[in-house]
Amino acid sequence: MRRLPPPSLPALCVLLALPISLTAADSRPLSFVNDVVPILTKAGCNSGACHAKAVIGQRGFRLSLLGFEPQEDYEHIVKEARGRRVFPPAPEQSLLLLKGANQVPHGGGEKLTPGSENYQTLVRWIGQGMPYQAAGQPALAGLEVEPKRLAMKMGTTQSLRVTARYDNGTTRDVTHLALYEANAPEMAEVGESGQVKTKDLPGNVAVMVRYGGKVSVFSISIPLGAPVDKLPPAKNFIDELVFANLKAIGVPPSAPCDDATFLRRASLDIAGRLPTLEETQAFLASNAPDKREQAIETLLASPDYADAFANKWTALLKNKREDAADITANFAFHSWVRDGMLANKPYDEMVRQILAATGTIVANPAVAWYKRVKEPNAQLEDVAQLFLGVRMQCAQCHHHPFERWSQDDYYSMAAFFSQVGRKPTAIAGEDLIFHKRGVAQIENKRTRAMVKPAGLGQGAQEIAPDDDPRLRLADWMADTSNPFFAKALVNRYWKHFFKRGLVEPEDDLRDTNPPTNPELLDALAAHFVQSGFDLKELVRTLTRSQTYQLSSVPNEHNLVDVQNFSRFYPKRMQAEVLLDALDSFAGSKSEFADLPPGTRAIALPDNSYNSASLFLKVFGRPESASVCECERAQSSSLAQSLHLMNSAEVKGKIAVAGGRADRLSKPGVTAEAAVEELYLAAFSRQPDAEERRIATAHLASPDARKQAFEDLVWALLNTKEFLYNH
Repeated sequence: MRRLPPPSLPALCVLLALPISLTAADSRPLSFVNDVVPILTKAGCNSGACHAKAVIGQRGFRLSLLGFEPQEDYEHIVKEARGRRVFPPAPEQSLLLLKGANQVPHGGGEKLTPGSENYQTLVRWIGQGMPYQAAGQPALAGLEVEPKRLAMKMGTTQSLRVTARYDNGTTRDVTHLALYEANAPEMAEVGESGQVKTKDLPGNVAVMVRYGGKVSVFSISIPLGAPVDKLPPAKNFIDELVFANLKAIGVPPSAPCDDATFLRRASLDIAGRLPTLEETQAFLASNAPDKREQAIETLLASPDYADAFANKWTALLKNKREDAADITANFAFHSWVRDGMLANKPYDEMVRQILAATGTIVANPAVAWYKRVKEPNAQLEDVAQLFLGVRMQCAQCHHHPFERWSQDDYYSMAAFFSQVGRKPTAIAGEDLIFHKRGVAQIENKRTRAMVKPAGLGQGAQEIAPDDDPRLRLADWMADTSNPFFAKALVNRYWKHFFKRGLVEPEDDLRDTNPPTNPELLDALAAHFVQSGFDLKELVRTLTRSQTYQLSSVPNEHNLVDVQNFSRFYPKRMQAEVLLDALDSFAGSKSEFADLPPGTRAIALPDNSYNSASLFLKVFGRPESASVCECERAQSSSLAQSLHLMNSAEVKGKIAVAGGRADRLSKPGVTAEAAVEELYLAAFSRQPDAEERRIATAHLASPDARKQAFEDLVWALLNTKEFLYNH
């Protein structure tokens, strides 16, 4: 038989009916909500990896995630299994404490130290008869962290103080009970007691502080401290705000890039292609002071811009082919999005037409979104993440662990889609989408209460049965006061052009994940709204900035910068863009089923072509199964390197009859002219003297001249300079 440890003095006093002497602090009435749940959260008992595991909990004991449902937790602890987890006559003999202190076998190990403040609080609570919440006890109203913002040198420490504010005006120091998490652990780490230590990377980092369902943020600026005396001239408000931040943290920016780099960079980012040989030669020869602005306008007006951004949006909008019968919907939806990009349809109008789409796909291609996203829950989750930058998935089952969103917020958003009706049509797999008249409401699956539509942070809306609630949703999203809609889009586009968002991940905007440059994000969002949600104007503003036109070559100080945009961060070409670049450089063509010869990979309408193209699969073209851009693989791999170096597909493109290597190897083309063309086509620049010497020497042998040109093309396309947009 297991021998229990000897009872404590208070327990003996209870058993022997002896009086217990309590201090004033000991006699304070305790609350399960305000005193016990925070201890369980701090110890990790109600984390998803422990007793808050979905559905089953852990070893027969279940708690709500992070204590967001205290009433349920109270029932499990105090009343479940005939109250076996608590023992008021001898509190320290309670299973809750014996397990937590690992005095009896516990899979989670020791979570409570006997004699510690948290341990004694639980002893007192059990000894008081396990009250849930005494009448008049205050409710937690907010959380404050001090300091709120601070500049800290590298390798220094700062202790935080966390104060809970209650609705009766009282406060409580909860530093020892709060949970802490840095959003960039490579820049700062934080201990359990709230002591923050910075590391050796400059920039901005935030520490999330969580207690009792409330969150607060401690923002840190870590300066490098280098002199920032000479800045490139600012071209617009982006530069003013970026350079102000760089000056504040002491990180000098790189110099502006040269013309060749700019043209290649802008062509890849705006049009998804390399500049043509003719475009490059004309641009480099031009002396016009505004030639960069002219190049941006030319790219924005081209159908290539529409192809590139239709490719981006149709993947995010899940234009996925799962069956041969989907081809009509896939092609129609892709064309609809592309036409909108070409015509520069305002962004809010595009979103409204998707959300409120009715009819058939043939008559209204925007309906195709409802073909792939069928249930209200999926619809709200995709809309929130894609168009608002808010990840709501967690809030379906419990209060969001990092945000203020509850299950009611989740189902209130879902209620906007509660009146979407479907009828089968004569075309197999295609439905007629319509608004079915009725009261817009949906059931909260946990509380069983009926919830009406409401935007995030808004009150419930009363919507007449004849009114389509989706239009109300679109109205709220496009309202100039909406705190999410414009910011989510400009952050997404900032990442497209600058490799990383002002907020990372780009679709996770929340108070506890602040932007690295909050003033810039606010200014971009305001500019976007003022422009009438003009996507081309946003691209124009981003690419005209000096920040976008900085060199990717680091100076002696900013190599360590990974978030402040002191230089351009090189990014690997996306799968479709790289395949098109390979074809453009080699002078080859890729063929795709059901599409005209010469169709670019960037213009493919759906994901079905991935399975037919090993190149697209190896280089990570997404399957359009998610609204997250993370579905696209952007990391390098051994398979990619081997495919470029050894695959029959790449070798065939290089050696194709009539291709660049074949044409340049013909008599009448000098080695010097050929080398110049190859460098202009691959890198949009002239070769330097050493590159010219090596390349012409390789081409000097009259034997196997075509093979020599193929070798040179192969060597150039396997360089990082070719594979990356820099």
